[in-house]
Amino acid sequence: MSETRKTIENVPCTFCGCLCDDLIIEIEDGQIVKNTNGCAISKEKLLGCNENRLLQPLINGSPVSLDDAIQHVAEIIASSRRLLIYGLSSTENDAHREAYKIAELVRGVVDNTSSVCHGPTILGVQSSGEPNAMLAEVRNRSDLIIYWGSNPAAAHPRHIPRYIKKEGEYIKDPKEDREIWLVDIRRTTTARMVNKFIQINPASDLEVLLTLRALVRGHVLDVDEVGGLKIDQLKEMAEHMKSAKYGTLFFGLGLTQSRGSHRNIDAAIRLIQDLSAHTKWTMMPMRGHYNVAGANKTSTWMTGYPYAVDYARGYPRYQPGEYTAVDILANGEADALLNIASDPVAHFPIDAVEHIKKIPVINIDPKINMTSKLAEVNIPSAIAGIECDGAATRMDGLPIYLKKVIDPPEGILPDREILRMIYNSLMKVLKK
Repeated sequence: MSETRKTIENVPCTFCGCLCDDLIIEIEDGQIVKNTNGCAISKEKLLGCNENRLLQPLINGSPVSLDDAIQHVAEIIASSRRLLIYGLSSTENDAHREAYKIAELVRGVVDNTSSVCHGPTILGVQSSGEPNAMLAEVRNRSDLIIYWGSNPAAAHPRHIPRYIKKEGEYIKDPKEDREIWLVDIRRTTTARMVNKFIQINPASDLEVLLTLRALVRGHVLDVDEVGGLKIDQLKEMAEHMKSAKYGTLFFGLGLTQSRGSHRNIDAAIRLIQDLSAHTKWTMMPMRGHYNVAGANKTSTWMTGYPYAVDYARGYPRYQPGEYTAVDILANGEADALLNIASDPVAHFPIDAVEHIKKIPVINIDPKINMTSKLAEVNIPSAIAGIECDGAATRMDGLPIYLKKVIDPPEGILPDREILRMIYNSLMKVLKK
């Protein structure tokens, strides 16, 4: 073994919202050479962290110094009338704070990626409450698990092995003591890992949830079928859910992005509340980016609102559907985009992307992506949780402290430091 080889234990994985914090990382000559305990995606992210890297600041494709790039960014932002700051879900919490300071300084709009994924979840929670729990509590106590509109086998590979098929304090034998259901419109890879797959018709989530609510509350329904399920099957589901000692509903974008949107989440929360009159139930969104929950938390701490925040009047205002990034862009309002740790060009609707092409784009990201191809200014950053430390928030709301395991490429700084430099440079430009 090389004398420069070392091992770092209990490293959090910065891929998905599970934020698995039990990785064992081996480093040799300053490079990650082995990732123990990580899923296939985790291994690819850490072992391939140097692939497709942005290695120096660029203005219109030409290399420049970091100071020149920062100065150019400050001039773009200072001359904008409607700056949009977007992303933040794949970086650490201190970087969020610096982004909000810039948005407030220039009276811009700041949004994070939850507006295109679990934004409806937040709206449902604001309407009906948040029956949440810790993942450890679910592992230790829950005897009935339901995944609804979610495919954790593909998107959160260690969720089921680490929390659901692992014994807990009161679940001694997960195969015998715990039952797992999957409710979805098609049979996914997760269906091979559950006890029961329940297939519903597309866009029928709301009516199925409302029917289950009615059955849990003891109402008699004069229908034979709802959402592709026989009423007797729905009655059996409702009775089984009522008889569980501790039930947990995990849900994904199949629920938030289907017809009904936040009303689906509202109905699911109300169902959990009805079930909790008989037994104990909780629910939790399957968050995608590792720190999208953190982006919502830090935004709420700093502005009072979880996403879609507008500072145009000098104080924060909140209006999903108006101040969300896709809407700001599709309506042609933004005249500059500061993108941080995301790739809107690869994921936004075409009308939003068409507007991105017309405005100055500042892209802060470790990697080359679709947005970097259109950006006027590219500033490479260190990868949080690999090349710099920080804090992130797990899908259940628990803060996880990230570790720096290797040094970033020479001259590459963390997002928080780059944003702090932009803020300081912007202050000087605005004072002129």
